Amino acid sequence: MPRVDRHSFKLRNPSYNPHLGIKGLVVMTSLGNSASTKKLGNCIIRHDAIFKAVWDWFILFLVIYTAIEIPYSVAFLLPEQIRTEVHGSGRFAAMLAGSPLAVCNLCVDLLFIVDIPINFRSTYINEGTDELVTQPKKIALHYFKSWFVIDLLSAIPFEFMIYTEKKGATTLMGLLKTARLLRLVRVVRTLDRYSEYGQAVIILLTCLFLLVAHWLACIWHVIGDNQTSSDGWVARLSKQIDAGSVNNGSTTGNPSVETRYITALYFTMTSLSSVGFGNVSPNTNAEKLFSICVMIVGALMYASIFGNMTAIIQRLYSQTSRHHRNLRIVRDFIQFYKIPPHLRDDLEEYFRHEWSYTKGVDIDTVLKRFPDSLQADICVHLHKKLFAECTAFRGASEGCLRALARRFDIRRLLPGQYLIKQGDEVKKLYFIAKGFVEVSNDGKILLVLGKGDVISCEYNSPTSIQTAKANASVLVQTYCQIHVVDWQDLLAVLKVYPDFREQFTHHLKLAYNLGNFEQDEYINLSTNTTPLEPNNIEMQHLRSTMSACNNLYNLNALETKLDKLERKMEYIDKRFTEMMSKISPLIKKIAADTPSRMKQATENRIR
Repeated sequence: MPRVDRHSFKLRNPSYNPHLGIKGLVVMTSLGNSASTKKLGNCIIRHDAIFKAVWDWFILFLVIYTAIEIPYSVAFLLPEQIRTEVHGSGRFAAMLAGSPLAVCNLCVDLLFIVDIPINFRSTYINEGTDELVTQPKKIALHYFKSWFVIDLLSAIPFEFMIYTEKKGATTLMGLLKTARLLRLVRVVRTLDRYSEYGQAVIILLTCLFLLVAHWLACIWHVIGDNQTSSDGWVARLSKQIDAGSVNNGSTTGNPSVETRYITALYFTMTSLSSVGFGNVSPNTNAEKLFSICVMIVGALMYASIFGNMTAIIQRLYSQTSRHHRNLRIVRDFIQFYKIPPHLRDDLEEYFRHEWSYTKGVDIDTVLKRFPDSLQADICVHLHKKLFAECTAFRGASEGCLRALARRFDIRRLLPGQYLIKQGDEVKKLYFIAKGFVEVSNDGKILLVLGKGDVISCEYNSPTSIQTAKANASVLVQTYCQIHVVDWQDLLAVLKVYPDFREQFTHHLKLAYNLGNFEQDEYINLSTNTTPLEPNNIEMQHLRSTMSACNNLYNLNALETKLDKLERKMEYIDKRFTEMMSKISPLIKKIAADTPSRMKQATENRIR
């Protein structure tokens, strides 16, 4: 069943190959518990195909390019063309003159035109029903209602439609070209999904600040360039350059386009940042009014950017703050319960080590928010390396692995910590994924185990839970990562999957056996009233029966149990014999007195 993400408009399907963006794609869509199969028609492009994703990002960068180029062209290049008497078809004339910028802009126009038919053939997700819409008529109607008008206005090549040498017509052509900036609405919607990432927001706000400064610089130049008074900032800039040129003994005339743009950008940046050095200042009424607007925009952007920056910094440091708060809780616990120094150091060191891996994220708390099926998928991913490398899990069905994965846990231990101590109750199965551990008995090192080794007690009963005590201690030597599962949880899964149970018990190889699971050794014989005698035939039969189960039982342990049982039977027989020896005289006495007493009782009745 596919999963629909309404926010990112992506329909995921395991059977779908995203490399095939066009023609002949079979898509499974579902609503509720129902599923329907839809085949895309000819030249229909999936909205989540790789081709469509790459194309959308390419168009997005072209829109950003036009947002920079069009204001600059309208404010600086078109007036310069008028001054230098380059009239006619504008960009077409410049292209004939060999301008690389004009050729690049022509290619951008062509790509915007190509984008329109691609959008007419791209599927979309119906927000009301979460269904994939593949019908061409519905796609066209949806596109007409959404972005068609904006895309059409931004794709019209006005340079080839207006042939005139009048300044007013050239200005009108420049204003019409600014309609392409409407495509920026798409950019905002596309980039909005990255607002949850602090670093991305900082970059976007910085780019927005620079883009607004660029636009305002272009407007500032248009105002100064159209001032008839000699007090305009462009006229003053020309006078300053001319004065400097005269002092140097040269004449330069009007300032170049690059000089005017840099000066305009310098003014808007100082105004937006509330610095205002004053060496470029407004003089006419129009320039002063525009400066007031720039200051207002700068104040709003200043508050917005720095407000977001404060929130972003708090978000970036929230994890560190949470770490310190949790560490303080651990220290309060240590102080309240008066934990000894060696245990205190272990607690703090383990807390820091675990935090370096998890960053305080509790996997159980996170997974509880999701459906059981998705939880199982995540757990299988977390333990997939163990399932792939351990021979005991080979051949397990997908359902069995999903059930097992939800019962596994991952533990990370530090050097010097005990995984288990000698004499502790053993209830878990340990799979070493990384690091080395040392197995010792009464201070004597037996062996060192590493990646791929399994530690636990030998598994005897396939249906019941038994207890065992560790016959050795397991000490961690290096940083270890260990997969742990409780025997009770494991047997519950094996009970549901009996076919896998036999394979698991056959392939599970313990690198070290911490002990044998044993039943309660106390036998209650208080209700037995018959003597128990050793039965060699039954004992031999029991041994022969047990020998057939060598794959599940430890033969040495069984021999020990049988010896204990024989000793107990001998002890009971001895006690029974002693008891009978004490009772026998009394029985004989009673038997001897019985005839005389019966005779006396008969005589008494006759009398």
